[in-house]
Amino acid sequence: MANSDTASNLILPRLVLDTNVVMDLFHFNAPPLAPLMAAIESGAVICLANDRTLTELARVTGYPQFKLDDAGRHRLYEAYRSRITLTGYAVPQGAPKLPKCRDPDDQMFLELALVSNANMLISRDNLVLKLAKARNRPCPFAILTPEQALQRLRDLHQP
Repeated sequence: MANSDTASNLILPRLVLDTNVVMDLFHFNAPPLAPLMAAIESGAVICLANDRTLTELARVTGYPQFKLDDAGRHRLYEAYRSRITLTGYAVPQGAPKLPKCRDPDDQMFLELALVSNANMLISRDNLVLKLAKARNRPCPFAILTPEQALQRLRDLHQP
């Protein structure tokens, strides 16, 4: 069941996963990301998505290289959907200006992280990761690889 977006959850790390990371976790079951999957499944983090990012996931799961039939695509989508908190996607007026990603399909993940008050946007996309160093429009959230995010999560739980 998805986490509810209540005040008590605001102390948990709030994550936005780009589609590549979702596929690593939910399709490939990437062993190096097992601790991230465990954090998601245990509710130790809040994963955030919106209709736009879910539509992207549904589209990507249809790519032939993933070799998913309709039932497999549905299982993957529902497994992810059951572990996320669904949010809106309208960037409020007066919100900080975000850097522009060269790939317009990736901008939605930056916007989602902004409007949902995410702590981290986790990506493997080099164009997105370059934005972590944007000086003219720094993001109010960290942009990290999955490995960097895992280290940050470990650091948060150190006494």
